[in-house]
Amino acid sequence: MAAAPTLKLVSNRDTPTPADAPPPVLCVTLDGMRFGDKSVLGAIDLRLAPRETVAITGPSGVGKTTLMRIIAGLEHRYDGHVRRPDKLAMVFQEPTLMRWRSVADNLRITLGLTPDQIDIALEEVGLAGRGDAFPDQLSLGQQRRLSLARAFAGKPDVLLMDEPFVSLDAELGDEMMTLFERLRDNHPVATLLVTHAISEAERLATRILELSGSPAQLQARRR
Repeated sequence: MAAAPTLKLVSNRDTPTPADAPPPVLCVTLDGMRFGDKSVLGAIDLRLAPRETVAITGPSGVGKTTLMRIIAGLEHRYDGHVRRPDKLAMVFQEPTLMRWRSVADNLRITLGLTPDQIDIALEEVGLAGRGDAFPDQLSLGQQRRLSLARAFAGKPDVLLMDEPFVSLDAELGDEMMTLFERLRDNHPVATLLVTHAISEAERLATRILELSGSPAQLQARRR
């Protein structure tokens, strides 16, 4: 009698998940996403593990920011499912600060922090004593520091970063990445980073994915 055929399960994830691994903090399963007649994103299966940093690279206009907006809950025109934690923070390409409010208010109003918590958050990013200043009184680097302070002070389980170091010169970019690395080491957060710069991805990420094609799909980047 012929042996029964063996059933083989095949996954399109970029890396296998060990049976004893902790559950992912972010799960994205998309069948696709369209803008009118244009198909922008194809099938996407993305998992983010606790404390993992995943970088998504790809050419301009391929859909990286669209994918990030879907994950953040800012874009709903897609087919599929996104399971995200309740505590999620996002750092945009620009600081997106309330310029009519003080530095301290930018933390207090958005996060409900106490004065002591605000002082700790500002000291952690090198802005101690600047709580009474307004964002326009800060340098670009200091505004970026405030954005990072706001993101980490909320103690998110997942941090989304959409080109957070874009438009910075090499020295300031290195300074901001060093600050991010220090904050990440001190906070138990998983990070999804979108970047055009492969050097940023290689420095900061534990895993690099590339979004490419039409419609765009994710695949592990070949080194």
